Amino acid sequence: MTAPVTIPLWLLTLIVLFAGVTFASHFLFPSVRWFFRRRAERVVTRVNKRLQKPIEPFKLARRYDTIQRLVYDPQVIQAVNDYARAEGIREDVAFEKARDYAREIVPSFSATAYFSFGIRIARWLSRFLYRLRVGQFDRAQYDAIDRDATVIFVMNHRSNMDYVLVTYLVRRAGALSYAVGEWARVWPLSSVIKMMGGYFIRRKSRRQSLSGGLYRKVLARYVQMATEGGVTQAVFPEGGLSLTGGLAPPRLGILSYVIDGFDPAGRDVVFVPVALNYDRVLEDRFLVQADTTGVRRFRPPLLTVLGGVAGYLWARLRGKISTFGTANVSFGQPLSLRAFAAAHGGDSRAVGAEIMARISGVVPPLPVPLVARALLAGARTGAEIRSHIAGDLAALPKTAPPPRRPVDKVAQDGLANLRYRGIITGSDPVTPVEADLPLLRYYANSIAHHFDAGAASPSPMLHSQSNKITKI
Repeated sequence: MTAPVTIPLWLLTLIVLFAGVTFASHFLFPSVRWFFRRRAERVVTRVNKRLQKPIEPFKLARRYDTIQRLVYDPQVIQAVNDYARAEGIREDVAFEKARDYAREIVPSFSATAYFSFGIRIARWLSRFLYRLRVGQFDRAQYDAIDRDATVIFVMNHRSNMDYVLVTYLVRRAGALSYAVGEWARVWPLSSVIKMMGGYFIRRKSRRQSLSGGLYRKVLARYVQMATEGGVTQAVFPEGGLSLTGGLAPPRLGILSYVIDGFDPAGRDVVFVPVALNYDRVLEDRFLVQADTTGVRRFRPPLLTVLGGVAGYLWARLRGKISTFGTANVSFGQPLSLRAFAAAHGGDSRAVGAEIMARISGVVPPLPVPLVARALLAGARTGAEIRSHIAGDLAALPKTAPPPRRPVDKVAQDGLANLRYRGIITGSDPVTPVEADLPLLRYYANSIAHHFDAGAASPSPMLHSQSNKITKI
């Protein structure tokens, strides 16, 4: 038993390797997983104490378990069978395709990443880039929302900063789950987004294609499961960034999934309209170019992005600017899907139109859009610009939050922002740069619906509640 045994070096190496793997899988990995799981549980317990709505069990479930639940859902199984018959392939092959879609969609939410790092980064970035303001928010209406209801924030989409601003501002409402387009499916951004609870969607999967139908059924069932589980979500009903600066008609993809799967006898769904506006949209030139060329898919060159970041930092160091201007977020009157369906029916188009009307009614007018409207109307001197802004503010609907600054300050701030960017020249009178007129129209369009004849007007239901809205 004690006699030495001679074995080749390669065999000894394999034995040591297998022993190490066995030790790690049976002792080390479970201990590490237990440590991080206990740490995550403590974070969730601590965070839930300060949240208005605790993090839902559905969101905290293991990603593997959610994927299994999704792919074995009866409706997904039926879609798999239909796809297999139509394509003439085995059902197990179609099932694996559905599983791949589920893996692509289902996030890997981390409460530690979201609340320990994500919120802090969102707060720092929001305040570093913008003078952040909340235009309208009726706390009494929000507090009156049923605690058991699923809350879905529905927003106009102006910039990729929308995700950051709203995540920071509604941090006490719960952990938001975003639907994110394919643009973010690049490493390491994709991993970060999934840890923050975001899920990816293929916006161009066509309904008429067989594989597109299977994908959309998997996506629809995930959205419906999350909604049934009470997960707080954030949705951009326009389906993409606004290329014109104005509001676009709603695309009823995600909203239709929510509405089609809604059971009035079950958990209510409450939509909270959110309207965002900026003195400067970071991607404005790329968006205007995409609108001009008709090529919606755009990816800013890396060197251009890095140059812009460096220029902003250098300008701040020299004291030329402090921020990009104001970013304003306003909250409209919440819409109970149960109450709306009882009064008007559960048609997704009617719900989408009502939501967009409530968003449009509270879009905040900011200095740059107001000055842009004045310049496009022919105002050139300081007095003409101030007079035009005063007229616009007097014509604002009651639901829209007016600026807190006096007219003189609004004009001064808007002109300073445009002059710094080289969009206008001169002091009094000022002259718009011809090549940048599309940019002026882009910013003016963000509030044009408040004034222009024939533009979509806010919902009558929202007007009836306007006297209850307070500015903070």
